[in-house]
Amino acid sequence: MEDNKKNKNQKGKINIELDEAVAEGTYSNLAIINHSVSEFVVDFVNIMPGRPKSKVKSRIILTPQHAKRLLKALGDNIHKFEQAHGEIRDYDKAPLPLNFGPTGQA
Repeated sequence: MEDNKKNKNQKGKINIELDEAVAEGTYSNLAIINHSVSEFVVDFVNIMPGRPKSKVKSRIILTPQHAKRLLKALGDNIHKFEQAHGEIRDYDKAPLPLNFGPTGQA
C-alpha cells in the first residue's frame, strides 16, 4: 500500500536536471519570432551598441500548443511581477534601432 502511494505521487512530477552552464543563462535583449503551420521558432539575440552584427545566442522551437502555454505563463508571471513591483513601462519607440552601430563621422 505504501509503495502504491509513492508511485501515484511520482506520476505527476517531472524530474528536470539543470547543469551549471545552462543555469548561468544567456542575456538577450531581442527576440525574433517566426512560425510555420507546425512550429514557432524563437531566436534570442544580444545586440550591443557599436557592433554592426549580432548572433543568435539561443533558438527555441515550440509546438503551437506549447507557444500558447508559454504566452499564458509569461502573462501570468508579468502580472505577478507588476503586482509586487509596479507596472513595467514600455517605450513608445524601441530604444535602439535594429541596425544601430557607429553612424558618426570623425
